[in-house]
Amino acid sequence: MDEDILQEFLAESWENLAQLDTEVVALEKEPSNSPLLASIFRTIHTIKGTCGFLGFEHLGKVAHATENVLGKMRDGELDVTNEAISLVLDGVDTIKHLLETIEKTQAEPELDTSALIHKLDLLASLSSPVSQPRHAPALTSTQPHALSGESTSNQPVNFQRPESTGERNTESMSPANAVTSSAPVVSANTSKAAEVDPGSNRTGKPATLATASNGTNGESDSESEGRRSAAVDLSIRVNVEVLDKLMNLVGELVLTRNQLLQMVRGEDESRFQVPVTHLNRVTTDLQEGVMKTRMQPIGNAWSKLPRLVRDLSQVTSKQIELEMHGAETELDRTVLDAIKDPLTHMVRNSADHGIEKAEIRRKQGKAESGTIRLKAFHEGGHVIIHVEDDGAGIHVERVRQKVLEKGLATESDLAHLSEEEILQFIFLPGFSTAETVTSVSGRGVGMDVVRTAIERIGGTVELRSQWGQGTTIRIKIPLTLAIISALVVSSSGQSFAIPQLGIVELVRLSVDDLIRIEKIHDQRIFRLRDRLLPLLRLSDALKLPSLPPDNEGDMSIVVVQVGDEQFGLIVDEVFDTQEIVVKPLGSILKDLRVYQGTTILGDGRVIMILDVAGTAAALGGTASRTQRELRNLQQDAANGENDKTSLLLFSTPHQETMAVPLGLVARLEEFSLKQIEQVGEQLVVQYRGDLLPLIPIRGNSRDVQRLDPQPVVVFSDNSRMMGLMVNKIEDIIEETITIRMQGKRPGVFGTTVVGGKATEIIDIQHYLTQANPHWFHREDERNRLRVLAIDDSPFFRQLLQTAIEADGHKIITASGGHQAQQIIERGEQFDVIICDIEMPEMTGCEFAQWYCRRDQQKQSSLIAMTSLLGEEHRQRILKSGFDHFLAKFNPQELSSSMAQICRMQPHSGVSA
Repeated sequence: MDEDILQEFLAESWENLAQLDTEVVALEKEPSNSPLLASIFRTIHTIKGTCGFLGFEHLGKVAHATENVLGKMRDGELDVTNEAISLVLDGVDTIKHLLETIEKTQAEPELDTSALIHKLDLLASLSSPVSQPRHAPALTSTQPHALSGESTSNQPVNFQRPESTGERNTESMSPANAVTSSAPVVSANTSKAAEVDPGSNRTGKPATLATASNGTNGESDSESEGRRSAAVDLSIRVNVEVLDKLMNLVGELVLTRNQLLQMVRGEDESRFQVPVTHLNRVTTDLQEGVMKTRMQPIGNAWSKLPRLVRDLSQVTSKQIELEMHGAETELDRTVLDAIKDPLTHMVRNSADHGIEKAEIRRKQGKAESGTIRLKAFHEGGHVIIHVEDDGAGIHVERVRQKVLEKGLATESDLAHLSEEEILQFIFLPGFSTAETVTSVSGRGVGMDVVRTAIERIGGTVELRSQWGQGTTIRIKIPLTLAIISALVVSSSGQSFAIPQLGIVELVRLSVDDLIRIEKIHDQRIFRLRDRLLPLLRLSDALKLPSLPPDNEGDMSIVVVQVGDEQFGLIVDEVFDTQEIVVKPLGSILKDLRVYQGTTILGDGRVIMILDVAGTAAALGGTASRTQRELRNLQQDAANGENDKTSLLLFSTPHQETMAVPLGLVARLEEFSLKQIEQVGEQLVVQYRGDLLPLIPIRGNSRDVQRLDPQPVVVFSDNSRMMGLMVNKIEDIIEETITIRMQGKRPGVFGTTVVGGKATEIIDIQHYLTQANPHWFHREDERNRLRVLAIDDSPFFRQLLQTAIEADGHKIITASGGHQAQQIIERGEQFDVIICDIEMPEMTGCEFAQWYCRRDQQKQSSLIAMTSLLGEEHRQRILKSGFDHFLAKFNPQELSSSMAQICRMQPHSGVSA
C-alpha cells in the first residue's frame, strides 16, 4: 500500500471526524435539520468509499452499516430517536478505534464488529410510517468514490482566519450565538474534493446554513460550485511539522534581528541603521504572519464536549444542556493542545457533581435541565475562558471540614481565611468533597492537575462557587507561547526576563520614599495608593546572594499580577522591553516553578524567563493575607458588618499575643541594638531627625529583654512620636471586636477573642502618656473643640476618645442615638458630633435628621463614620444631614477633618 495515500486517507478521515460527535449530538436535538443530517451522511459516506479502495474490510463494513442508518433517516424512513443516535455514535466510536489502529500499525485490527453491524442493520430495516421524507441534497450511496490523486491533493486548510466550526448554530438554539453544528452548503453534484473540503463543511456561517442549502438565496448550483472551487484553489493543506519548523526559523530570525539592533543602538551615524530598521519591520511582519498560521479557534478544543456531555447525561440520569460562546476566539495551537484535557476534566466535574438531578432541581425552583456554559474571549494579550454551571455549587463548610480532617490547616488558620480562599484547597492533590467517587469524576479530584497544566503554559485558574447557585472556573492563558514581549531586569548580577503580560506597572522609590516600606510578619509591605502591596526581593525568591545595588538608596519595584492578587518584585535594575523567543527548560530545571523557559538576548547572553505565578508562591500566601483587608472591607460593607476593624497582632517577651487597632499605627520599624540609647530612665533612638522614645510593652527600660534587631510599633501625632517595643510582629487580621473582659491591669483596654484565642487589646493612651505625660495637653485653647462621639461599640468609642484627645480636643461619648439626644436636650453644646451609622434602636441617619429638625441653624458639624463605602450609601448619609463622610476607623482622616473644622472656626471652643 502506498504510504502517502494511506497518510492522506488518515488525515482526511480525522479531519472529517473532528466535528462528527458535535454534529450527531446536535442532530439529536434537532431531528428535522436536513442540512445537518446530510453533512453527517457525507462524512461517513466518504470514509466508506475510500476504505473500500484501500482494502480495509472491517472499517468499510462498519461505515456502510452506519451509512445505511443515516440514509434511512435522511430519506424520512427512520425517526431520529435517542436510541438511534446512540447506535450511530457507537458506529462512529468503532470507526475511530479502527482508524487509530490503522494509524499505528498500517493494518486493520482483528476486531469482531459483527454484533454492532447486526444492530445497525436491524435498525435500518425498521420503518417509521409517521415520518415524512426530508428534503436534503441528494447523494446516492451507490455512486462510486475512489480515492484519486486529484481528490486527495486538494484538501484545503484555510489560513485566512477561518471562522470556527463552533460558530455554526441552528435556529432553535438559545442564545443565538451559542455554538452547535449545522451542515455545509453542498449540492448533489458536488465533486469529491469539495465534498470533504474542511474549509467548507467545517466553517460554515450560522446565519445562512439553513436557507442556503435549500437554495433560497437564488444561487445556482454552478455558481455555488464555482465559489467552492475558488476557495479550494486558494487553500492548501500544510503539515503541522512544517509550520513548527517555520516558527522555529522565524524565532532564530528574531534573535538575529535583536542582535543587529543591539549593535546599531549606540551608533546614531551607522550606515547599517536604515537596512537594520527595514529588517526589523520585515521580521515583525513575517513573525505576525507565521503566528496567524498557527492560530486556531478554541472551538476545536470544544468539539468533543457536546458528545461528552450527552454521554454523561445518560450515565448520570440528568438533563444537561451545553452552551458554548466565543468558539471563534483564536489562540496558538500549542496552547490549544495544552488546555484540551483540563477543559474536559472541568466539564466532567460540572456534569457529575455540579448539576443536580431533575427532581432535586425542581424542588429548588430551578429548571429541570441544568446548564454548563463555556465562554471564551480576548482580554488584552490573554484569552479568558469561563467554565460555568448552574448546579449545586461547592459547600464551603464541607471543604472546611475536609481540610480539618486531612490536617491541612487548623481552626485558627481557617478563621482568618475568606470563603474564596478556603475554596483554594480544592486544588490540592487528592482533595475531594464528593461523598462518593463515581466512575465519571469527583469534584476536586484532579483539580491540582488542572491548575498545574494551566500554570505550565503561563496561565492562572480562579474558582468561585456559591452553594445552591453554581460554580464558575475562570482560566486566563496567553495567546501564544512562541514569541512574547518581556521586560529584562537584573538581580544579584544576573539578568532575567519577566513576561510583559504579567506586569502591571513599574515603581521607582527614592531614598525619601523608602520610609513607606513597612514590615509585617517578616514580610515587606509597601503602601501603594489605596492598597497594601507585598514585596519580594527577586534574589530571595531565586535563592541568590544579595549584592549591594549600584545606586545605593533607590529601589526598583516591578508590580506583577497573578489572578486577582498583586505583589512587587524588588530588582536591582530595570533595562528595556524586548521581543524574545521562548525556549523550553532543560530536564534538570523543568520542575522549578519560578522559571517558565529560557531565551537569548541580542548580545548573545542566555537568560531565564521568570514564571510570575511560580514566583508568587515564594510569598507563602502573604499577598492574599495582606490584600484581604480591602476585599473584606467591601464584602463586610455589602453584608452590613460595619464593626470589623483591622488589628495588628504582636507577641510580648512572655509569648503573649496582644493587639492594637491598625488605624492607630503609624509605622512598623526594626532597630539594631547599636541604634538604641538610654537617656536617664528613657530608651530612645535617633529617628527621622528627632529622638524617638521607646516604651517596653512589658517591664521597664532597665530590665527589658532587648532583641537584635528590635521590632518597634511606631505611633505618631503630628510632630510627636512614640515607639512600642514588642517581641515579634505576628500578623494583620480583620475581626469584629467584642470586648469580653475589661482590662484589669495598666496598659490593657480589654480582652477579645481573635481566631479562637483570647487576645488582649492594649490601651494606647497608657503608653502614650508614659512617653510624654503632656501628650494630651493642648496649649492653644482657642482651637480646642468639644466633641460628642456616638457609637454602640465600647471598643470604637475608646478608639475615638484616644484619637480625639491625642489632638487636644475634649470629648463626651454616647452609646447610641437616644443617649445622645438626652445629652443634647439637657443643654450640652458641641462643635463636632461624630456618629456611627449602623446602630440599633436609632440609626445614625435618623439621629442626624432629628438633630437638623431640632437645631435649624445646625451649630455643630456632623461627621458620619461607617464601613459602608458605596456611592449610593454615601449620598443617603449626606442627604440625612451629615456634613462629612469618613471611613471607619481612619485616625488620619479624622484628625484632618477636625483640623479643617478648627480652621473654619478659629475661635470655636464652645464653653465647657
